[in-house]
Amino acid sequence: MSNKTISIQHTGMLAILAALLLAWGCSSGSANSPGGVSEAPSVPVLATDTTSAQTYKEYSAALEGRVNVEIRAQVDGYLDKIFVDEGAFVKEGQPLFKINDQPYREQLNNAMAAQQAAEANLLNAELEVNKMKVLSRNNVVSEIQLKTVEAAYEAARANVAQSKAAVAMARINLDYTLIKAPVNGYIGRIPKRLGNLVGRMDVQALTTLSDVHEVYAYFSMSEMDFIAFNRDNKGEDIPEKIKNLLPVTLVLADGNLYPEQGRIEMVDGQFDKTTGSISLRANFPNKNGMLRSGNTGKVRLNQVHQGVLMIPQEATFELQDRTFVYVLGDSNKVKMTPITIGGKHENAYLVNEGLNPGSRIVTGSLHLLQDGAEISPVPAKAAK
Repeated sequence: MSNKTISIQHTGMLAILAALLLAWGCSSGSANSPGGVSEAPSVPVLATDTTSAQTYKEYSAALEGRVNVEIRAQVDGYLDKIFVDEGAFVKEGQPLFKINDQPYREQLNNAMAAQQAAEANLLNAELEVNKMKVLSRNNVVSEIQLKTVEAAYEAARANVAQSKAAVAMARINLDYTLIKAPVNGYIGRIPKRLGNLVGRMDVQALTTLSDVHEVYAYFSMSEMDFIAFNRDNKGEDIPEKIKNLLPVTLVLADGNLYPEQGRIEMVDGQFDKTTGSISLRANFPNKNGMLRSGNTGKVRLNQVHQGVLMIPQEATFELQDRTFVYVLGDSNKVKMTPITIGGKHENAYLVNEGLNPGSRIVTGSLHLLQDGAEISPVPAKAAK
């Protein structure tokens, strides 16, 4: 092989090597910034500051009408009439049921007849006493005979009183055969039918009547929550704290908010030893009858916080049951910082510990970061 051929091959190899070095340099340059250092990602950063906010906690509640009455028979007998239908609205004093009253009319007639007989005996006894008094003054009869007729008079008078009581009781029993509504409200289920035998010893009531123009929402609060309730609300005692409470909201079973707000008006006097909780009652107006006894929902207690730190929920992440944020430090490097959350307001968290006013936190692209990573910060929107 000639020297010329060797020279050409050497020149070709140098050209290939130069091309490879150029390709490597281009690929390296596309991934790195000048000097071979990776570019810092641009992420939103927010400077925290104190603000005012309203938070809430929700508690499962059971609803009852202001008056929830079981309608029961107070006399025994066959059910003759049912004047109302299930679910109907009735007014106080409106007839609901009629029990066959014939036996009780006869009892009343017998009692009235017995009263008349007792009153006649009393009249005879009075006449006898008056006669004996005259005879006694003339020494015709002895003092013992006079005392005897006077005792008979007192017995006759007692019999009259007893017969009057029997008449009154018979009249009450007769009145009990017509069962009327004790309050305004809605009729519940009616398990009995015409002709059924009903009575005072029945396990099942004739129906229930619910006065629901105002409803009670009963809910329970844990011991820890009740301690916070006492600490965070103004007032020297529980009645004063209740008076100063904000109105509460009812969350219906479908997740919608009930349009009327209510107020807490009762706190139980002691904790339930089995559950470790205490019962409270909130009252809600219900003029349109939207709520009924037996409904369920959640009572939402609102609380206003002044001078608190609030950050977007999206700025947080959880690790081993703890909540963290990335705080921007010197040289634009982030640091994982644990925080303590004191409440929630819409899509934001209230921070009790871990941050100070002016702390700068990353609010987005958290998945791109790790502790100590360098970023290029851009302004972020504040939490609301």
